[in-house]
Amino acid sequence: MGNPLLISGAVLSAVAALLHIGCMVFGASWYRFFGAGEQMAQLAAAGSWRPTFITSGIVLVLAIWSLYAFSGAGLIPRLPFVRLALCVIAGIYLLRGVVGLAFASFAPGGNGPAFWWWSSAICLTIGVVHFVGAWQAWPQLSQAAA
Repeated sequence: MGNPLLISGAVLSAVAALLHIGCMVFGASWYRFFGAGEQMAQLAAAGSWRPTFITSGIVLVLAIWSLYAFSGAGLIPRLPFVRLALCVIAGIYLLRGVVGLAFASFAPGGNGPAFWWWSSAICLTIGVVHFVGAWQAWPQLSQAAA
């Protein structure tokens, strides 16, 4: 059946990737709504390639993270370095969440404190889901279990 937390983490990363695709498809209003900043929104509205390029990179990373969580859950074939990858993924989500909370106090970049609080809470949640899921599945993720 797979590890429910790793499955949840995979779905959450996939949803995040899809929302980023939505920004590329629907443009400036989505970039603004999701807090990418006015500069990204203006670049998207002007038809610049930069927001699409940057957002495509984020989509690629989130999609790979989703695949690693699905792999760790046992729903797709085992990917290389799955233990390490899940630790790094959880660590990045958690670090982004904690650093974002610090930014919320200063509201840099014009995004405002609400963006930093919400995005940090989301990242912390996804990070905890990945961390606990990987911890639960750790014995099955060993090389001997492969």
